Amino acid sequence: MKRFIPVFVIAAIAALVIALPSGGTNKTHKTAQPGAQTGAQTGGGPYGGGRAVAAPPTAANSAIGIRSTPLGKILVDAKGRTLYLFEADKTDISNCTGPCLSIWPALTPNGTPKADAGVLAAEIGTTSTTGGKRQVTYNHHPLYYYAGDQKAGDTTGQGLKQFGAEWYVLAATGIKIDNG
Repeated sequence: MKRFIPVFVIAAIAALVIALPSGGTNKTHKTAQPGAQTGAQTGGGPYGGGRAVAAPPTAANSAIGIRSTPLGKILVDAKGRTLYLFEADKTDISNCTGPCLSIWPALTPNGTPKADAGVLAAEIGTTSTTGGKRQVTYNHHPLYYYAGDQKAGDTTGQGLKQFGAEWYVLAATGIKIDNG
């Protein structure tokens, strides 16, 4: 019986070591598990670590702008942070709730959403969330940040499949950019 416990413990650890890094992939991006924190989210590098997850970004104002990236010209907020769409959303309806919003915080308006140069003002709107807040939309897509993006211009959420569907950056036309 004494040999059974150490063998069981070693087998369980081996299973974890194999399961954790595999996480699945989508193109060149790893797919994080819902509710899981990546090293980028915890500030501890690729293996996680010592710091807590940063609070979701807050909109200084609800201006939507354009930024040139390796993916092309994409929608960003007033501070240059990348905005994403969720393919599971319906027209003007967010399907990202609960744990999803902890990784993909909604862009909530502070005042009336505005268009910066290059953005189609007629495409900007808002929708109600399940919590009674307003969420900014573009071309009827509710907009989100990705908690793994650490600075303006990061696009680490591009193409990830989380919470049942894929996440993409948007072009000024309001169409997803699916190249990266």
